[in-house]
Amino acid sequence: MSLSIVVHQHGGPEVLAAEEVEIGAPGRGEVQVRHTAIGLNFIDTYHRSGLYPFDLPATIGMEGAGAVVAVGEGVEDLSVGDRVTYSGPMGSYSEVRNLPADHAIPLPDAIDDRTAAATTLKGLTAYYLLHLTYAVNPGDRVLVLAAAGGMGLILGQWIKALGATAIGCAGGPDKCELARRNGYAHVIDYRSQDYQDAVREITGGQGVDVVYDGVGKDTFESSLACLRPRGMMVSYGNATGTVSIPNLGILARGSYYVCRPTGGSYVTNRTERLEQAAALFAVLQSGAVTPTIGQTFALKDIADAHRAIEARATTGSTVILP
Repeated sequence: MSLSIVVHQHGGPEVLAAEEVEIGAPGRGEVQVRHTAIGLNFIDTYHRSGLYPFDLPATIGMEGAGAVVAVGEGVEDLSVGDRVTYSGPMGSYSEVRNLPADHAIPLPDAIDDRTAAATTLKGLTAYYLLHLTYAVNPGDRVLVLAAAGGMGLILGQWIKALGATAIGCAGGPDKCELARRNGYAHVIDYRSQDYQDAVREITGGQGVDVVYDGVGKDTFESSLACLRPRGMMVSYGNATGTVSIPNLGILARGSYYVCRPTGGSYVTNRTERLEQAAALFAVLQSGAVTPTIGQTFALKDIADAHRAIEARATTGSTVILP
């Protein structure tokens, strides 16, 4: 049996039900993982609310780390006792789960389980955003919204390591200071400043090369206005709702490029997954990127974790402990 968080109907945090669930033996091509740490990500709230619908009932959660406790038929490169981490598929809100083996990423000894749970999904996302969606180069000017969140702090450090200038937006002096300590050369407090005006001042009126915006609907047009001509707008999240562009003419203001990337388009097989994880592990082990775990919650208190992240009451990454 495993304590698991089961969603029977879409809705608010109150629909997250803690239940004892029978976990069968892993099937062919699967491993069974006992979690030691689980990552909380904003996409979990989209699954819970029904923004990203799926068949119910189901256990949600996209990220976890732990040890392999059983191996199904056909699995050759993983063994009982191996430490692993993963990003997807859904089902990490549990003490124990069965996982497709090609998603299980072996963990280096130097990276502990909580760090892995705090960085695997966000770190792999940061990798493709910074290297594949838009290849950040030395000298680029990069704007990141929600700079003090778990994703934002990883992006800020990695952008700095790439030799580019990171400009971050955060809410309130404490979050702004946290962003400054994590790679951002300039931090804008959106509560007291218009970030469009601030970006123009910072860049001498030129605008930035790329914007990474995980906020969504409320900031899309403002973020677009921060770009240089032919700059790229990367909208990778929907914290305030999905973005729609009724008139593509809005892009003609600067011949802007717009991308809405998802991990499934960048990680299509195990080889790509392991290669990108190796790049993430390298920056973690070098110290170029160090995650900030701002808070932890017990698995049974997952509803409180969802309330906190949706209220923007968290900083850095949040780790759930089974």
